[in-house]
Amino acid sequence: MPTNTMKAIRLHEFGGPEVLRHDEVPIPEPKPGEVLIRVHAVGVNPPDWYVREGMPNVPPAMRPPLSLPAIPGTDVSGVVVAVSADVDGLSVGDEVFGLLRFPGLEGSAYAEYVAAPVSDLARKPAHIDHVHAAGAPMAGLTAWQFLIELGHDHPSPFQAAQHRPMALNAETTVLVNGAAGGVGHFALQLAKWKGARVIAVASGVHEPFLRELGADQFIDYSKSRPEEVAHDVDLVLDTVGGPDSSRFLRTLRRGGALYPVFVAEYDPEETAKLGVTTSGTQVRSNGPQLAELGRLLDAGTLRVAIDSTFPLADARRAHERAARGHIQGKIVLTVA
Repeated sequence: MPTNTMKAIRLHEFGGPEVLRHDEVPIPEPKPGEVLIRVHAVGVNPPDWYVREGMPNVPPAMRPPLSLPAIPGTDVSGVVVAVSADVDGLSVGDEVFGLLRFPGLEGSAYAEYVAAPVSDLARKPAHIDHVHAAGAPMAGLTAWQFLIELGHDHPSPFQAAQHRPMALNAETTVLVNGAAGGVGHFALQLAKWKGARVIAVASGVHEPFLRELGADQFIDYSKSRPEEVAHDVDLVLDTVGGPDSSRFLRTLRRGGALYPVFVAEYDPEETAKLGVTTSGTQVRSNGPQLAELGRLLDAGTLRVAIDSTFPLADARRAHERAARGHIQGKIVLTVA
């Protein structure tokens, strides 16, 4: 087991990608219920740059605590190198992947080693590499918890009622907005796995990719307004959100639902008039659900698309890539 220091990306202040510093820091010690992982790859996710910016768009009362300096990141794939005495089921040498400590902000994944709660981990699918495994946890679990099974009873920070996913089958039409992104491309595949008909909304450059994943219909939002093309949809999963999200209410049949992945506001009078509902949740770490996703990844039922990879030391360039948008799948940091 390593005993000294490691390289990690840390924030000493909030700001743009330039505040990501490549530092030398002590290797963490696993606490009870944890293992120490030698990290091979790290998934890059929107919360990483929200944290880097200081979460300016999150109401102060909703911000999880974060003290500087801090190591960002939550998605990892790697190899267990040490196990706490109380841990059963994992051993040194096991390959694992996970979403760490989310929705907290102490995942500390942008590093050569990370101490990880066993409850947040699953065995890495044998038939995919660490880069693809690292791209799966947050995006895959978000799609799973919105569409398949919530998997917890924590209250939602966004609504009074618990989110309850609509049952999907061959009679269901699902529209995925932002279908080429991390959550979107998993949502498309999970809906198809359940037998649903899927309409994918993205820019035209992504059409071949999304057709290959199984999209039954494609709408290029740069050429057509989705609300004028799609009708009688049962469920919209909107991975983009923002002020334009309410236009997707008009694509729904009466009794349909819109699930915003990012917070968006809807006029209750409009939803009542249209006879539709909205519901959202916040993804949470969940090892057993990740194991389910892992089985689908191992079988080839799901796949992780990789937009680009960057060495850990170049985390700044990874965040600059994210800021340019139009991401196809996932951005991943590799750890030598």
